[in-house]
Amino acid sequence: MTFGEFLADRLGSMVAGAAALAVTVAFLFATGTAPGVLAILAIAWCAGLGGVQVLIYHRRRAHLEELEAIMEGLDQKHLFFECVPKPQGLYERRLLALMRRSGRAMVEQVSDARAAQQEYREYIESWVHEIKTPITAAQLVCRSADGKTRRKLAQELAQIENQVERALFYARAGSPEKDFIIRQTDLAELAAGVIARHQTLLIQSGVRIRTQDLDHTVYTDEKWVCFMLGQLLQNAVRYRGEAPELVLSGRQLGRRVQLTVQDNGIGIPAQELPRIFERGFTGSNGRRRGGSTGMGLYLCRRLAGFLQIEVQVKSEVERGTAVTLTFPAKENLTKL
Repeated sequence: MTFGEFLADRLGSMVAGAAALAVTVAFLFATGTAPGVLAILAIAWCAGLGGVQVLIYHRRRAHLEELEAIMEGLDQKHLFFECVPKPQGLYERRLLALMRRSGRAMVEQVSDARAAQQEYREYIESWVHEIKTPITAAQLVCRSADGKTRRKLAQELAQIENQVERALFYARAGSPEKDFIIRQTDLAELAAGVIARHQTLLIQSGVRIRTQDLDHTVYTDEKWVCFMLGQLLQNAVRYRGEAPELVLSGRQLGRRVQLTVQDNGIGIPAQELPRIFERGFTGSNGRRRGGSTGMGLYLCRRLAGFLQIEVQVKSEVERGTAVTLTFPAKENLTKL
């Protein structure tokens, strides 16, 4: 708080004091008081009023600085009202009591919301695990069908399984620290596992896939990264062009490792690139081709941030899209 701000806040009381002084001087002058005495009275009045304002300013500024220091030192900011010094006046005590009641009510509501969210997340995780059983059974039944029907059913079941997996990871994305392990991972094996998992989708969509220079080691959580790569592969298939091709290539960048997923699909319009990681954003391609939820890249960015993976996207309409994941060096990881 600056002195100017303080004076602006106290303007009303200062105007009232000046008006009282004017009335007093006018009355004394009317009763025959000498002008010199009136001048001395006015100077003393102004000096006293100014001195009081300066004293009040310094006290309030010191009090605000103390409160700001308390706030900065708290990890849980909502406990601020429980830690402030005891107020001096009756008005401040009553005001603080009301604020404390409001703070406790807010904490109770937040706790209830978190409990409800936790219950919902646990339900989703339980539902996902339960739904996998009929999906697996349907896949087994699908094998006895004729060729064309089998391929069609297998593709649809793969899509269902991918959506179920996305729901599970979305439910866990709120607290991924409870379900991740950072360890040394072979990039080639990681990529091979993702390709094998989505092999049916890639083959039936006619996507040719190549790998280049994946003989690198990264430090990350294999399960979460496989999910992220799976979302990128599904996007490449959904937005494929003529003679679709997908290239997974690695590159050493100092102590870090980059993995680039490059496709030759329809690309992303330049004006939409800044928004592709927003939750629920489908873009013009998603609306035109359908089936997009706008959640895949949102989850990729969110999980990448937690795993300290940098994500960069370059795209050109009718030329394709390249998504680059830059894995951190082992010594730079803070969540080991």
